[in-house]
Amino acid sequence: MAWGAWPIGVLAILVTLTKVREFRPPHARRIDFPGVAVFTGGLFALVYALIESSRHSWGSTQVLVALVVSVVLLGSFPLLERTRKEPMFDLMLFRKPTFLGGSFAAFGMNASLYAMFLYLTLYLQNVQHLSPLGAGLRLAIITFAATLTAVPAGRASARISVRWLIGPGLLLVGVGLLLMRGLGPHSDWTHMLPGFLIAGLGSGMVNPPLASTAVGVVEPKNTGMASGISATCRQVGIATAIAALGSIFANGLSGATGIAVAGRYASTLNELLLIAACIAFTAGALALALIRRNDFVVQGAPETAPRVEPQPATS
Repeated sequence: MAWGAWPIGVLAILVTLTKVREFRPPHARRIDFPGVAVFTGGLFALVYALIESSRHSWGSTQVLVALVVSVVLLGSFPLLERTRKEPMFDLMLFRKPTFLGGSFAAFGMNASLYAMFLYLTLYLQNVQHLSPLGAGLRLAIITFAATLTAVPAGRASARISVRWLIGPGLLLVGVGLLLMRGLGPHSDWTHMLPGFLIAGLGSGMVNPPLASTAVGVVEPKNTGMASGISATCRQVGIATAIAALGSIFANGLSGATGIAVAGRYASTLNELLLIAACIAFTAGALALALIRRNDFVVQGAPETAPRVEPQPATS
């Protein structure tokens, strides 16, 4: 963490200690160490393979070995969890279509727009020659747009089915990513401005209801696990997407020098934006198809998720 940010960290700690009420479940669960080790190892091997594929061919020994290890570990993870008395992931939760749809949405949100932040930043700094502050201020337009819809979406999630917020929101994110495309070697950053606004508005519709969807379909005793699975889907989404897109990005820029760099940057970023848009569209379609009213356990409001205060959009 940058030294200039330490006052914010101190303030957050003080607010947490004085304002946040501690909650302990009546029957605390033990840590599933075998499950943690297998899942973490499988995910690490997968991300490693994706990253190394940009430096070596997909047929290289180290990439193939990492992929095999990933398949074996992640494939054996569900089998392991079924044998555990207190599993890290209760796989029975995925039998609820709404929980599954929310998990797809969480993965897709982070694997699309938020994963693109890295490559948009590189483009703004290396091609548009903006300072880190300048690039950050321009990307803040996405966050600003998200705040315009986050508060209404948080309130609306207490009255309407969250499928009509999460699904269309992800579709808007996909449209925004497509609007950012069409970059050329001489394009100005303002070419992406409409896409920034549309994608930001879409992400603001997704995040508040998505935060409560996972916990809205489980009994109170399982809310911690459900929330953790949703957060894991987000982190897996951004980690794997950045690694996979990074491989494409590195291959796209390979060998480019001089004045050709700007054109190669633009064409490669156009390709990444198309892939990210497809991810967002797919996640949005799955959310619309899977999230349904009957899965929620909120008393008196079967179609809606419990209301939560909107949170800033973060990757």
